Amino acid sequence: MTSTQLNLIGPLDTPLPSPPDGEILTESQWATLMAIADAVIPSIEESSTPSNNNNNNNNNSLGLAPSAYASAADTITQRLPAPTDPDLTQRYLRENASSVPGFKELIQRILGDYVREDARKGIRVILSALDTRAGCLLATGYTTSFHLQPVNVRQRILQDWARSYLPPLRQSAQGLEALLTSAWIKTSPTIGPVLGFPRAPIHGKPGKGFDYNFLQLPPGADPEILETDVVIVGSGCGGAVCAKNLAEAGHRVMVVEKAYHWGPEHLPMSEKDGQIHLFANGGVDSSDDNSLVIVSGQSWGGGGTVNWSASLQTQAFVRNEWAGRGLPFFTSSEFQDSLDRVCHRMGVSAKYVEHNKNNKILADGARKLGYSQKVVPQNTGGRKHYCGYCTLGCGAAEKQGPVVSFLPDAQRAGAQFVEGLQVDKVIFENHNGYEIAVGVQGLWKSRDSFGGVGGPNRTTRELTIKAKRVIVSAGTLESPLLLLRSGLKNPHIGRNLYLHPTCMIYATFPDREPIKPWEGAILTNLVDEFQNLDGNHHGVKLECMTMLPSFALPGQSWTGGLDFKMLASKLPYMTGQIAIVREKVPGRVYPDSTDGRCRIAYTPTAMDAKHAMVGLVALAKILYLEGAKEIFLGTAAMPTFTRPEADAATDNGDGINNPAFQSWLAEIQKRGLTSQNCKWASAHQMGSCRMAATQRAGVVDPTGEVWGTKGLYVSDASVFPSASGVNPMVTNMAISDWISRGVAKGLDADATNGTRARL
Repeated sequence: MTSTQLNLIGPLDTPLPSPPDGEILTESQWATLMAIADAVIPSIEESSTPSNNNNNNNNNSLGLAPSAYASAADTITQRLPAPTDPDLTQRYLRENASSVPGFKELIQRILGDYVREDARKGIRVILSALDTRAGCLLATGYTTSFHLQPVNVRQRILQDWARSYLPPLRQSAQGLEALLTSAWIKTSPTIGPVLGFPRAPIHGKPGKGFDYNFLQLPPGADPEILETDVVIVGSGCGGAVCAKNLAEAGHRVMVVEKAYHWGPEHLPMSEKDGQIHLFANGGVDSSDDNSLVIVSGQSWGGGGTVNWSASLQTQAFVRNEWAGRGLPFFTSSEFQDSLDRVCHRMGVSAKYVEHNKNNKILADGARKLGYSQKVVPQNTGGRKHYCGYCTLGCGAAEKQGPVVSFLPDAQRAGAQFVEGLQVDKVIFENHNGYEIAVGVQGLWKSRDSFGGVGGPNRTTRELTIKAKRVIVSAGTLESPLLLLRSGLKNPHIGRNLYLHPTCMIYATFPDREPIKPWEGAILTNLVDEFQNLDGNHHGVKLECMTMLPSFALPGQSWTGGLDFKMLASKLPYMTGQIAIVREKVPGRVYPDSTDGRCRIAYTPTAMDAKHAMVGLVALAKILYLEGAKEIFLGTAAMPTFTRPEADAATDNGDGINNPAFQSWLAEIQKRGLTSQNCKWASAHQMGSCRMAATQRAGVVDPTGEVWGTKGLYVSDASVFPSASGVNPMVTNMAISDWISRGVAKGLDADATNGTRARL
């Protein structure tokens, strides 16, 4: 298929597997959940008896008085791209969540496959209680079952929950609102046309991918056994660099990945399919206390397939901190060589960067305030790459992530690849008191007969891979769990987890010309003025975020069905920036006692909240200076700043000293960021298998080898001694460059001596 043909038809479909079998919810629980969904995303209609009238008996829609409905419809219509379907505004307003094809199926998939069992039980309890007189009275103040209430009453109940002093009600409201708005955005047939949001980027053209050869196993009942020199678990930024170096050094290498490869003809994926195919746990991981949402890549190429191209080298203060912990490598010229080597391979450069409107606002406003800032180098092969969709995969094949760079190099050097393998454990043999890694075991699942993963006829086989060395590069959330499943007892495994907790701020700009914030490179500028707020290099950086609808809109506070639809229609005129914190206090990763999946114990601290607020205030000043019409935080119960219509006349050259603006800044600082109101997020995970100079202090030694074992290495961001303070890709790759070159030397020594030299 030619690029011209692909431009005409867009990316190829990537069908999802069937939703989970069995009863996720009972029929009555589904009725209650869909009633909640239709309160969050209601059908909005013109009515002579509006929903705020107690005599209104319409149970299925939110009625507005004719004047209010006309005002809302006119506002939305004025924002629509032209030419437009004349009925689009009405269809958008009248659309409720449960009527959208695929909405319920997506919720079923998320609840069945990705929500923890304890959380699923909690949802069932709430839904069942809302169908009983006693439960409704306690939770809502009414004795009528929730799903029998009119939409306006249901909506008011959810609003009350969100403000409740009772954590279960407040957390239930926030969690359900985020889940339901996200699912609606991903499945709605009207929101894309309303926003003028195209399925694929309009800039650039589809690129040609690399032709990978993945090993296939024949059907059979017995376990399959393969052999190699080095087996690498994980194909992300760490594993890919290791694979290239070891294969080019002449060693037999096998990279195994539990996810699957999708070529550029499938990319960028749709927002619905991409969250499932490209992200861990369907993109819905959260900390145990629900204070923070964690987004991590899970596909062929790992996080390097879905990241935002930011390619920042490790800063001096971090290198000095790590060296001060007995790891002098980090201030050596060898580490700098590794940093430069991986950047060179990816063509990292700031020379060809073109800021989109989002990043230009950040850069221009920071300059006016005298803030320290810099252009963020991109791993785009020394070329301009003006695409805002890359968090769903790069269809142009220009982003030089592992799939485009290191993994093809590895295959050309002889490496072999296996996709669809869930590694259950590392295999050990005991020799003279040492646990020697000799391979891995897992369960392999093929693609279907159509080459996808959504159809029938998929082969499943147990697979053992014997190897002289094992490198675990499964990522910060999964690498420690694999070590624990393999029987290792080091108490540091899973601890020292750093997440760079992040808060969001948004702004809308005058409706004269849409910004279309999803267009252009996602992250090309950062402000580092506030990165050392405590004197020990803990602070906050200011960056831009992806503005695809399903990423930007669910992070905002839901205050009502009409409000949310009106807010969503503003997205073409909106920007989004983030305050990203380098934290001091870590959390931990551990396996769920029921099903073994990843659990994350992490709560941002008061210091993190204080530092984030410094960043949000600075971002608000930037947005104000750049002419924002409205400024609002992704935080519940925070007021929105609205610029007066005659702002140019009333400012009198005061700039950020404008009294109304200063009053708003004082108010949000007074309220602060609390666990009750703040929506924290993380896209950076580090440190759960910490590198340390002694076994008493960490999981791996300075060469990456797991303390107390031989032949077992960890090589990904989990080995960071603390938070990197910058987007971690390049640091991860450079450490992996160092570790894998050491592994290659060890294998060479074995070959020379005819034995395993280090036993």
